Amino acid sequence: MAEVRTVAAEVELLERVYAAFNRRDIETVLAVMHADVDWPNGMEGGRVLGTAAVRDYWKRQFEVLDPNVVPKNFSREPDGRIAADVHQVVHDKGGKLVVDQMIQHVYEIRDGLIQSMEIRVSDQV
Repeated sequence: MAEVRTVAAEVELLERVYAAFNRRDIETVLAVMHADVDWPNGMEGGRVLGTAAVRDYWKRQFEVLDPNVVPKNFSREPDGRIAADVHQVVHDKGGKLVVDQMIQHVYEIRDGLIQSMEIRVSDQV
């Protein structure tokens, strides 16, 4: 029963994170990340480490792109991480559609905070 409560709390956390991200309320998202969070840089490639680096990455991203990510389903991975099936729609600042696809975000959550996230694209989902 404790496992079900843990998953429910993690899903609730992630739903709040997606809503805040889509509102561009970045400080709310950063507040639920470990200080040394390991985050994918989906725009430029590679990874960024720490909340300050995530903030800088998102600032650069929002200058050129308008992403919207909506979770459709959550599941527990065998290793304990939470996978979110996400509908991702990204426009450039001129309004042109850049991408409209289903992807998967896989989160490691420790002590109620996001420790890391991995992006799986459609051929990996």
